[in-house]
Amino acid sequence: MTKRLQAQRLNGIDHNPWVEFVKLASEHDVVNLGQGFPDFAPPDFAMEAFQRAVSGDFMLNQYTKAFVIIIEPAFDCYEPMTLMAGGRPVFVSLKPSPIQDGELDSSSNWKLDPTELASKFTSRTKALVLNTPNNPLGKVFSREELELVASLCQQHDVVCITDEVYQWLVYDGHQHVSIASLPGMWERTLTIGSAGKTFSVTGWKVGWVLGPDNILKHLRTVHQNSVFHCPTQGQAAVAWSFEREQLYFGQPSSYFVQFPQAMQRSRDHMIHSLQSVGLKPVIPHGSYFLITDISDFKRTMPDLPGTADEPYDSRFVKWMIKNKGLVAIPVSIFYSKPHRKHFDHYIRFCFVKDESTLHAMDEKLQKWKAELK
Repeated sequence: MTKRLQAQRLNGIDHNPWVEFVKLASEHDVVNLGQGFPDFAPPDFAMEAFQRAVSGDFMLNQYTKAFVIIIEPAFDCYEPMTLMAGGRPVFVSLKPSPIQDGELDSSSNWKLDPTELASKFTSRTKALVLNTPNNPLGKVFSREELELVASLCQQHDVVCITDEVYQWLVYDGHQHVSIASLPGMWERTLTIGSAGKTFSVTGWKVGWVLGPDNILKHLRTVHQNSVFHCPTQGQAAVAWSFEREQLYFGQPSSYFVQFPQAMQRSRDHMIHSLQSVGLKPVIPHGSYFLITDISDFKRTMPDLPGTADEPYDSRFVKWMIKNKGLVAIPVSIFYSKPHRKHFDHYIRFCFVKDESTLHAMDEKLQKWKAELK
């Protein structure tokens, strides 16, 4: 065929690192701490709501180049989504501050440079993508940091698209602040939420966007003319689950209270275990994930198998899957290509796992630790 069928903006975004690492994990006897899905049952009330939605009202089964600033590390879909829409992604990285020897790094220690961030805004900037709590870092942006972002968005008349799917998973007394709640931001913010992360039902694929109608009307137009599908029973179950949570909101029996407490314990368990083999976790204050510094391994094992242009963290994860039976995700995939070489010494683990999975992880790590002696 002589006619070109694929738009040029799609070039280079067809590679999916998730397919590669999932396939590799399936070929070995591993503990999968890489992907962000709970391997335990959702809360009973959510399952009961879904059963009610499936078996109840039968009508639920019927029809019913602009520049975009992306703060890194960022979930890897943001860049291809921007390109698919015809936009041009512009990246600015959170950077860690120095820490004392022997101390663990913390996600709150990774910060934006205000001058660098301001320099990314131009007359052609139309949107900024924010993710708090952040995946993969687990950073919960402070009010002061959000005020900086908000002031620049207002100054340059920029829409803020904020991914807040982990809003209920915040630890150590930190508070999630939605940037849309800041003065002057509601009218220029789209806030994204997820039932998958809120009620531990990642397979339901139900989410939502909140914002002013003058922006949402365009979002609805795109959605209804491209997707033409919605999981109606899942949406009903999510609505009933929210009604249930509203009754217990802020009380000890609330899932939004109980779940982050349980996941903080899982986080602390994983941090302690990973340290036993020389990994250096960065303590997350939110989300499903923590990243660990593998710089020491990079110094002592620099020549792991892999292609010449493959980041070190990717080669390390493949080595770890094959030789240690543990699955993680290389953090370099959460960065734009020019920045990957600066952050190729971190890997991401998911700690939102059942106790049996964490104990299986312990066994793998204890075996690893014995081999280091």
